[in-house]
Amino acid sequence: MANKTLGIEPSLYNYLLSVSLREPEILSQLRAETAQHAMAVMQIAPEQGQFMALLVQLMGAKKTLDIGVFTGYSSLVVSLALPPDGRVVACDVSAEFTAIARRYWQKAGVADKIDLHIAPAMETLDQLLAAGEAQTFDFAFIDADKSNYDGYYERSLQLVRPGGLILIDNVLWSGSVADPEIQDNRTTNIRALNEKLHQDQRINLSLLPIADGLTLAHKK
Repeated sequence: MANKTLGIEPSLYNYLLSVSLREPEILSQLRAETAQHAMAVMQIAPEQGQFMALLVQLMGAKKTLDIGVFTGYSSLVVSLALPPDGRVVACDVSAEFTAIARRYWQKAGVADKIDLHIAPAMETLDQLLAAGEAQTFDFAFIDADKSNYDGYYERSLQLVRPGGLILIDNVLWSGSVADPEIQDNRTTNIRALNEKLHQDQRINLSLLPIADGLTLAHKK
């Protein structure tokens, strides 16, 4: 995992942020608090968050999925980019981690936009499908446990409308996916999904080397 873009030496990375990052103070505060967390590496990069917000705005998205909340940066950055009637359905299993998220959602005044489900994300996604919400989401962000990445992708593909966008985080996995000698479960799952997406004719595809690797899958 990486909470800043891989492969850029520090002075250039700092320059990149200095001339492009427009991070609201509430997001900066959340990122600073999360940096003190034992699992801080799970935080998405600020340049990635800003890119996600721009995509949401360009699409005119109103209904989004956030699969893997942690301390809430991705949910918050997307909810701030949504119109007043926008909605984020957020999925996580940790009440402890998401307590931080809830606090910042309240401070930012967007808590009413975010519907948090504390349960295994596969269960939540299956419930959404069973409730008739297929093809009603504009945008989905997948950043949860890597063992279920393929399942999250397949369900998101059903939930997102034609023309909608699915973003998948950590697809470069700190470079491990390119090393055939690394065969742990998380790496092999990400590698397999990357190869599957490359051949998947249901989507238009782009994999960007932003943060820890970010795939954009545009549903045809």
